[in-house]
Formats: sequence, structure tokens, C-alpha cells
Amino acid sequence: MIAKMNKLTLLVYHKEYTDFLQRLRDVGVVHVAEKNRGAAENAELEQKLALAARYVRAIKRLENCGAESLEPCSRQTDALSVIERLEAANSGIEQHRTLSQVVEKDIAQLEPWGDFDYSVIEKLNAAGYDVQFFVTGIKNYNAEWESAFNAVEVARKQSRVYFVTVTHAGTVIDIDAEPARLPSSSLSALYAEQQRVKDCIEAFEREISEMAVRHLETLRAAHAALLHDIEFARVSLDGEKVSGDKLVLLEGWVPADSVEPLKEMLAESGAFYELRPARRGDNYPVKLKNNAYTRMYEVLTKMYGMPGGTDFDPTPIVAPFFSLFFAFCMGDAGYGLVLILLGFLLKRKLGKNMAGMMNLVITLGIFTTVLGALLGTFFGMSLLGSPIPQELKKFIISGNVEILGSTYDKQMILALGIGVVHISIAMTVKAINSTFFFGFKESLSAWGWWLVIVGSVIAGTLTFLSVIPAGISKWVFIAIGSVGALGIYILNNLRRNVFLNIGAGLWDTYNMASGLLGDILSYIRLFALGLAGGMLGQTFNNLALMVVEGQEGVGLVIGSIGFGLIIILGHTLNIAMSCLSAFVHPLRLTFVEYFKNAGYEGKGVEYKPFKNESSN
Repeated sequence: MIAKMNKLTLLVYHKEYTDFLQRLRDVGVVHVAEKNRGAAENAELEQKLALAARYVRAIKRLENCGAESLEPCSRQTDALSVIERLEAANSGIEQHRTLSQVVEKDIAQLEPWGDFDYSVIEKLNAAGYDVQFFVTGIKNYNAEWESAFNAVEVARKQSRVYFVTVTHAGTVIDIDAEPARLPSSSLSALYAEQQRVKDCIEAFEREISEMAVRHLETLRAAHAALLHDIEFARVSLDGEKVSGDKLVLLEGWVPADSVEPLKEMLAESGAFYELRPARRGDNYPVKLKNNAYTRMYEVLTKMYGMPGGTDFDPTPIVAPFFSLFFAFCMGDAGYGLVLILLGFLLKRKLGKNMAGMMNLVITLGIFTTVLGALLGTFFGMSLLGSPIPQELKKFIISGNVEILGSTYDKQMILALGIGVVHISIAMTVKAINSTFFFGFKESLSAWGWWLVIVGSVIAGTLTFLSVIPAGISKWVFIAIGSVGALGIYILNNLRRNVFLNIGAGLWDTYNMASGLLGDILSYIRLFALGLAGGMLGQTFNNLALMVVEGQEGVGLVIGSIGFGLIIILGHTLNIAMSCLSAFVHPLRLTFVEYFKNAGYEGKGVEYKPFKNESSN
């Protein structure tokens, strides 16, 4: 659910504004309405933002070193000097990498010629001889050049011939070959330069790794403090000067259950303020307020977008259905137990920061274990053939069911049934949401569709269960269709011409008919993914059994090792792939099928109070 908000309007004397903001931040419950008047022209804020970007780059660079960071070894360390040293080291690495590319290119050019002494060539030049280097294709090389120009073949590489000519100075050499341009250094000198450059890069990398160990936490702390200052500067700019710049007007929002400490501070400050409940149409920030179970799934709602001014909090419905979808896609009780164990182990190892996420993993594991048992699969093995009591096997959903003369898989029908229920709940939420925020008269179309779709589902279910006699059900469907059509085609907009309403109703009918069936069929993916994971697990089991089948003695020992490796590695891979699918596809069913049919927009702004870094 969404916590109730109160709007706060403040008038503060301009000379007391900075001190007042400090006290307001100490209370830590007010979400300041963003205006940022003049933020773009504030040089000091721009400098702080630029510095914050340097901190982010530096922290990311040190984190990528892979070195284990320590607690801040010295709070007196100048974080800015660390950044400057890091930037200098990074610059040195880039310069030497560029130099390394140049050296490597020179080596590649000189390697075919080998390591020779340039002084010998200089002596020949002084004696009146020219030594020239040529490269040509093997087919173009002419042996007559050896007698005409004293050509000497040096090497053949990749269908090319490398050769030199020794002629008297001034001799014109007109041959089908390309003159080679060689570096002025010898090959041995280039190798030495290459090693020197490599050593310099390694030295810079060691320096950066040492900085990561000694100063990473210091940079993180300095970055957090800088962000704290930036937030204060932005909030300062959110105030609007009024009454000849003597007063500063500041607006914000505070949760209704957090107003008492704020009132106490405001009473002590003497500032004028107005505090009133948020009204319909106010663009107030959203604070989600749910129980411990539902709170774990708020991260999914935030991934899509916070509820806006005309939305309900979808998390209470997202939570159970996402858990159900995840469990259906996993479809294996054994995999659920692995998730539970993994969640407890990681929760203990990672500490409080990841406790919420690990609780979610444990919860999803519990759902997977229960539903996996109902679907009759345990590490790829069918529970129907296991020695569990016969009374428990009656609860396993397996086999086929006959509907209207055709045979269908029970698990597939269950997946489609879940989809029908999910979309029916979405349409119910849409109708109630529309009535609550816009009034019943503006919601007649939503209720018309609800009656036609959800009402028909309910009536059809009751007829199938023989609660409604078959003779009466026909009239029930006629009544549902007639009343629903009235809202869909005639009363969908009371301020519009009836013919326009009919046209709009027909367009809605087209969209509903073309989209609703596809939405429901999308839930088959739950059955398909669960089936695929189960079949893959069963395949790994069969492969493992083939390794030990018919083995004796040493062969049995080796086969047992292979059996264990296939079981462990195979099911680990299957669990990893199943978890990925079981997260992505339920997320799609939630974000696309449910949110679309529920009319959820998710354009709200999350409640972020202006508070001290140490505030809880």
C-alpha cells in the first residue's frame, strides 16, 4: 500500500535558511519538492558534480583491480590527491599502451629481416654501396635480380619474399617489388623497448592495486560525503525567494506517520509552515508501506516504476503471483530446497546488506519446493514412481484431463487457469482503481469490460461446477453481455455523442479481442519452462546412470565418480538456467500482461527524504 502524505509549505527568513536546512536534514523525514532554480548557473554545484563524476570513475577503476580493499587506513588521507595519483597512473598506462602498439608495429615490420647491425649498412654506404630492402610476392620474385642487383633473399613469410640488394651508389633499381620502410632501431633494441614498456605498465598497475587496498574505502567515504553536500546544495536551490528576497519559500512532502518530530522542530525554529494532507491531483512522492512478505517484492515494482497519483500499489498482488510463477517455471521440489539452502548460506555470509535479497531467495525456494512437489518432480525424478505414501501421491498434479471431448495436460490447463485468474484480478483492480480516482460515472466502460470478461469467467466456472444449472446459465450470460455492452458501447463517456461512444466501444472490442487471447496464452510459458527444466534434469539423471550401468570393480569406482560429476554439474547448470528463465518470464507476465490489463502506469516519484547520511 501507499503511505499517506502531507504537503509541507515553509517560509524561512533568508539569513536563517542555511541553518534551518541543517536542522531539517537532522529530522530526516521531508521529501523536498525539486525545483533547482538556477542550478545550471551555480558554478560551485557544477564543480561538485564534476568532482563526484571523478570519484565515480576512480572508485570503479579501483574496484576493477580485484584487490581486496581494507577499512580506511587513514581518515587524514586527502581523497583528492588519491584521485590525482590514480588519474596520473591511468594516464601513464594509456601513454605506454599507445607506445606499446607503436613498438609492436615496428617489431612486426622488422621481424622478417632478423636482428642485424645497422652499423654494417652504414659502413657499406660509406664505401659507396647502397643497401636497399624490398618485399614482393613469391610469384613476382625473379632470380635474375641476384646477379643484376646482388639480391639476397632474407626470408619468405605468408607468400611474400623479403630480400635486400647491394649496388653501387646511384644505381637505379627498377623491379617489381615494394621498397620496405624499416624502423631505425634494431630488433633487439625494439624487444628491449617492448619489455621496458611492459614493465612500466605493470608498475602502474601495481601502484593502482596498492591504492585499491589502501584507499578504496576512503574514496567511497569521501564520495558519500560529497553526494551529501551536493544534495544540500540542490535543496538550497529549491527554495524560492519571495517578499523582496527576505523570505525563502520551500515546499516538500512528509509521511503522515512522521509529522510529530517535524512539528517539534518547526515549533522550535519559529518558521512559518503549513501542513495539510495530500489531495487528489497533487504530485506527491510515493512511499510504499507493506508487510514483511510483500516488502521483499517492492524491488520489482520499483524496476517498472513507482505508482503515480492515479495508481494503487501493485506489490501486494505482484508478490504472491510472482512467487507462484517463479515456482511454476522452476517446477522441481529439489531445486527449491537448493534455493532455500543457498539463501540461508549467503544470508549468513553476506550480512545485513543482502539480507532482504536472500530472504526473497528463501521465499522463492519455499514456493518452488511446495509447487514442485505438487507437480511431482524432485531433481528431475518423478515422485509418482517414488516410495512416498500413496495418500500423498493423490495431490500430485499429473496426467491428462478431458475437456469438451479433447485431452489436455493438467499442468498446461493449470498454467492457463492461473493466467485467467491473474488477468481477471488485473481487470478488477482497473475497474476499482478507475472508480476510486475518477468516479463511478467515468468508470462505466471499465466495469462493462469487467462484467463481460470476469463475470463470464465466474459464470462459466459456476456452470462447470454445476452450481448454476445449464438451463439458467444461458440467461445469465445474456444478462452479463447486455449489461456489459451498455457500459462498453453506450455509456463509456457520458460527455460524448452516443455514436462516438459506439465507435470507441468497437475499437476497444477489437483491441480486447486481439490482445486478451494472446495475453492468456502467454501463461503457457509457465508450463513450457517447467517442463523443459524437468526434462533436462531427467536427461542428466539418465546420462549419469549410463556411466555406472553394468560396471564392476575399478570401472564401478570410476563410473561412480563420473556419476557424481554429471549429477552435480548437470543439475547446477540446470538450476542456473532455470533460475534465469524463472525470473525473466514471470517478470514479463507481470510487467506486460498484468500491468497492461490493470491500467498500471508506474509514473510516480519515489519518496526520498532530505536527511543526514547517518539517518536511518
